[in-house]
Amino acid sequence: MDEVIQITKDIKAGNIKPIYFFMGEEPYYIDKLTDFIEQNVLQEHERDFNQSILYGRDVTMEDVIGSAKRFPMMADRQVVVVREAQELSRHIDKLEAYAENPQPTTVLVFAYKYKTLDKRKRVTKLLDKVGVVYESKKMYENQVGDWIKRVLSGQGYSIEPKAAAILVEFLGTDLSKINNELDKLKIILPKGHTFTPKDIEENIGFSKDYNNFELRKAIGEKDQLKAYKIIDHFSQNPKDNPLVVTTGLVFGFFSQLLQYHGLKDKSQFNAAKVLKVSPYFVKDYEVAFRNYPMKKVSAIVAALRDIDVKSKGVGASSMSQHDLLKELLIKIFN
Repeated sequence: MDEVIQITKDIKAGNIKPIYFFMGEEPYYIDKLTDFIEQNVLQEHERDFNQSILYGRDVTMEDVIGSAKRFPMMADRQVVVVREAQELSRHIDKLEAYAENPQPTTVLVFAYKYKTLDKRKRVTKLLDKVGVVYESKKMYENQVGDWIKRVLSGQGYSIEPKAAAILVEFLGTDLSKINNELDKLKIILPKGHTFTPKDIEENIGFSKDYNNFELRKAIGEKDQLKAYKIIDHFSQNPKDNPLVVTTGLVFGFFSQLLQYHGLKDKSQFNAAKVLKVSPYFVKDYEVAFRNYPMKKVSAIVAALRDIDVKSKGVGASSMSQHDLLKELLIKIFN
């Protein structure tokens, strides 16, 4: 994120490079940086004649280079943006000649999603020498909660840890999806507001009481009544609560609990780092650690492998979702 901030600061200060190559597994920052250049390098009245948006699936690398070599019309520079540039991956080496002598009045931008260039290749080194090569890496799940807090803080909002955890639970590490849901909340709720689990439930549609996050917590606390209530809700709403997702998350929880048992340093920071979870979740493992001895956890992990296979339709075609979820809890609690 610091690198993203520096790139935007440099552009605002007029330190504009002839080539920007944004690549990587996380498309959120690739899109943000590309949009920023489109909106800030040229004045609005200059864009009609001097800003071109190309798509990798519709053009060749020769088309891109040809556009980049043109001169601007009644402006100091032109902007050429290549979206979905990963479609040109097989011909990326053709950029070498242009990167050796880029058109000084052109800002050439590549939005190269879900892939990266080999940093050892000559073309990558040339692009990095004359321009900016930025890799947008996928975040780990335990990093996303802090990212949500930082983004909202910069926009004048805050969020309760449980609310952030629910968003991550349902949306995973897809920053674009999370940002879209946050945008919905910002339309409805005033600046300065602290987003709560209730806000998430009422405005986005995720239940604050009946979700995998709460099921995992109930299991960890050995709260059997709550756990059975949640699986009843899941059984009544199977489309919103896929069985494979639930069994996978519960299996993951006990696999991580097995790791937690083996930790010498069980401090919040170290446990979060090793388990790759948000520090907010560490207390759930502390509670489960006291409720489930290591031998019991090993037995549960072995039993859940069988449930996971059945949830995928192997050897359990006649079992309903409710029956499988019930069997899951019986294996855990008994």
